[in-house]
Amino acid sequence: QVQLVESGGGLVQPGGSLRLSCAASRLTFSRYDMGWYRQVPGRQRELVAIINKDGSTNYANSVKGRATISRDNAKNTVSLQMDNLNPEDTAVYYCNSRSPLGRDHWGQGTPVIVSS
Repeated sequence: QVQLVESGGGLVQPGGSLRLSCAASRLTFSRYDMGWYRQVPGRQRELVAIINKDGSTNYANSVKGRATISRDNAKNTVSLQMDNLNPEDTAVYYCNSRSPLGRDHWGQGTPVIVSS
């Protein structure tokens, strides 16, 4: 069973930055597409950014220019750097892996609160 463990969430002031990390295990990491999603209570989980196994990336319009997703295939990690955070970025952030056959796994989530 794939395991994904997020870290790096917390409280940050508006305009600040945060780096989320996800450590993956029990998978051939380099063969998986990886992503970050977020969810606010009462709303659907939404894509933040994905990085495919070939290194290509895609970002939600709401974070373009403020977020950078990266992966380290040697360490089985995927990271999300977010800058210029605003209160609308407040959510629980989830790490996602998608297998070559399209199966999704999720981490337990890490909360990000943007508030002064």
